[in-house]
Amino acid sequence: MQRNIGAFGDPQGSDGFTPRARIRQRKGHRLTAAMAKTQRRPGKYPDGNGLYLIVDAPNRRYWRYRYQWQGRERMAAVGNADVMSLDEARIHHFELRAMVRAGIDPLAKRDLERDTRDVAPAAPATETTTFRAAAEAHITAHEAGWKNSKHRQQWRNTLDHACKLIGNVPVADIDTNHVLKVLQPIWRGTPETANRLRGRIAQVIDFAAARGWRARGPNPASWAGHLEHMFPATRKLQPTEPHPALEWREAPAFMSQVREQPGMGALALQFAILTAARSGEVRGARWDEIDLTTGTWTIPGGRLGRMKGTNPPPHRVPLSKPALMILLRLAQVRDGSGLIFFGIKRGALLSDMTLTAVLRRMGRDDISVHGFRSTFRDWAADNGKPADAAERALAHVIGNKVRAAYERTDLFDIRRTLMNEWASFLAQASANQTVPHPVAKAA
Repeated sequence: MQRNIGAFGDPQGSDGFTPRARIRQRKGHRLTAAMAKTQRRPGKYPDGNGLYLIVDAPNRRYWRYRYQWQGRERMAAVGNADVMSLDEARIHHFELRAMVRAGIDPLAKRDLERDTRDVAPAAPATETTTFRAAAEAHITAHEAGWKNSKHRQQWRNTLDHACKLIGNVPVADIDTNHVLKVLQPIWRGTPETANRLRGRIAQVIDFAAARGWRARGPNPASWAGHLEHMFPATRKLQPTEPHPALEWREAPAFMSQVREQPGMGALALQFAILTAARSGEVRGARWDEIDLTTGTWTIPGGRLGRMKGTNPPPHRVPLSKPALMILLRLAQVRDGSGLIFFGIKRGALLSDMTLTAVLRRMGRDDISVHGFRSTFRDWAADNGKPADAAERALAHVIGNKVRAAYERTDLFDIRRTLMNEWASFLAQASANQTVPHPVAKAA
């Protein structure tokens, strides 16, 4: 009877064991199935012989194999720990170790297979490659490097508008008139969207030229030196407007009224005002980001709402006593998802409208949740608080690159004093102090 042979030539081996049975025969594993399934604290957890459970964040957990190759330490991916069980990880780990013992570098083998798989097929005849086909090919070639599915869908949505008008035109024939046909109807009405679409059309055309589907030359969708002479700049069409904000002198009375509002949204709004944080940062806050002992909330760089900087460092937020009191209250009703401010469905974030709904219930359609960051900044400026500390409290990026390169401190101790003073100010509302209603103020 012929013995079953696996990927590495020895699934049963001379000892008669299958990989799964052989792995179960091994002694000295450090991890248990329960540990592998529930461990969420960031860190590296060895199982033995180079297999590690890597936890970057509660929802980012991976199996990795660390090994030596030609005197250098290397780390090979084994699988996603939320999908692959400990037993399955050990089987894959066993196979990777077998490769190394056989003189095969797993990472080099993976790269070779990927390069072979990703080799683009020969370019079709130029006259049959439409703009739609080129756009789809560009998305397919680049979507693996995009951050998330939402970004991929945004690409498809914006280019779909162009494809409705010029999708069937051979990409080799796309000229300025075709680009104008797409952009002119929307440039003044939705300038930001139009400019984003222009940039993506330009990338598709460059991609087509690189693939040999059109002649190399000036890009008809380029802005500098070309379309800038045909359209007004988007910044002139759509100036940035500040978020409607509460006047800082009204903040104590307003805060007093918010404390009387029921529900998780009202607690999240209070916490956002006390910390001067963005709505998304508050709604996504997790218990493993909180140190109740030191009164510190550390927001991972990937969760910061600011757009500048591709890899921002974590942002530490000093928590005042009122902010800590909110957390201690919520600690008694955790839902097990790890979220501090949780919705009705376990593990689901509160929506931004949940916080806005609190303002609407209070009859405050004239202000926004984000506007409380401006309220805090105006209070700090008008009361002589350190400007640098206030800017860092808002997690703003330092605009001057030279200054940013030299200023490494986050002024944490100064910001703790600042946030305590802000909390004390917000607690000043007297029993007879009320927030003027916008209609009453107008009258």
